Amino acid sequence: MSFSEQQFLDQIKTNAVNSQLLRMLPALGLPQAMLTAGCLFQTIWNVKSGKDPAWAIKDYDLFYFDAADLSFEAEDAVVQRVRTMLGSLADKVEVKNQARVHLWYPEKFGAPYPPLTRVEDGIDRYLVACTRIGIRVDSGKTYAPDGFDDMWDGILRMNAGYPQPELFKRKCQDYQARWPWLVLAP
Repeated sequence: MSFSEQQFLDQIKTNAVNSQLLRMLPALGLPQAMLTAGCLFQTIWNVKSGKDPAWAIKDYDLFYFDAADLSFEAEDAVVQRVRTMLGSLADKVEVKNQARVHLWYPEKFGAPYPPLTRVEDGIDRYLVACTRIGIRVDSGKTYAPDGFDDMWDGILRMNAGYPQPELFKRKCQDYQARWPWLVLAP
């Protein structure tokens, strides 16, 4: 049986932080804004494992894409707006303008990173295919180029579009330490 988009949306909203963010973030009016990464797929894994939906989720990623001003100051102004809006909840939210990732990524991670053209491009660079998921905060539309089945079934495949075997292996080990039922695809 296939895991549907509606099942995904229903389950990620069992995490109260996800629900609150999806209610509040549209008011910011950020271009192409998406809630993405671990706060989504880890909520699903927690629900499937019978754990609290927010268990072991380190942060809640908010991506947006604004190429008009690539300065750190412009991104920091957005971070401050998020802080003002969310109060203490903002401590859990990581805000990143995907239009400027190529400016800091090589220094931080020691690898080149091409300029992106849309927020989905950043999601497309996740190491594990089934984690390439986002929810547009203004419309609630999902972006899931690999579908939902591998995420639900706990099958970890390397993202063929961004193969990084060593980083993939480390990421999977981290996930399997928290959710031992996850399996690496052959």
